[in-house]
Amino acid sequence: MEQVRSFIAIELPDELKQGLAQLQSRLKLDKQPWVKWVDPYSIHLTLKFLGSVAVARISEITKAMEESAQGIPPFHLEVKDLGVFPNVRRVQVAWVGISGDVDKLGQLQQGIESNLAHIGFVPESRPFTPHLTLARLRDRAPLDERERFGQLIAGTQLEAVYAIEVGAINLMRSQLTREGAIYSRISSIGLNSPCITSK
Repeated sequence: MEQVRSFIAIELPDELKQGLAQLQSRLKLDKQPWVKWVDPYSIHLTLKFLGSVAVARISEITKAMEESAQGIPPFHLEVKDLGVFPNVRRVQVAWVGISGDVDKLGQLQQGIESNLAHIGFVPESRPFTPHLTLARLRDRAPLDERERFGQLIAGTQLEAVYAIEVGAINLMRSQLTREGAIYSRISSIGLNSPCITSK
């Protein structure tokens, strides 16, 4: 049975991707062999990672997304703060934070979790923390390097506030290659309207 590695996400405007690329270039000023940077042009705001699913289930997943989008009008988010998980002394992930209509975003994400749970997908146990991943530290990164990178992130600010106008959610395909993941859109659901487009 054919499987597809997939996730549900909000796609980002090009201006924001360019801003993230500029931010990464500012952070890359010294050698950082332990840091694995995410391609800024492939960054998404992920709402739910599905893993490998059967192609035959795509229409069922898209229907669950459609139900989740009902009653939620388009909304506005902003990107402005930098941070790390779990803390600046033991950095594992560097991210850019999301503000704006985060209540609507949370409502949308909870709807997706709930509707997918009804068709057999295990709900995420961790609370939803909306963010865009900039970089990950490699597993063997020493503690002093993690802390040094944490201080760099703590002392850096975005040069502008970027807007995300959220009007749709997308089911995305993730194809893993040696050069990194390649993403493509499988289906798109407009908020507050049952429109489905497939590529």
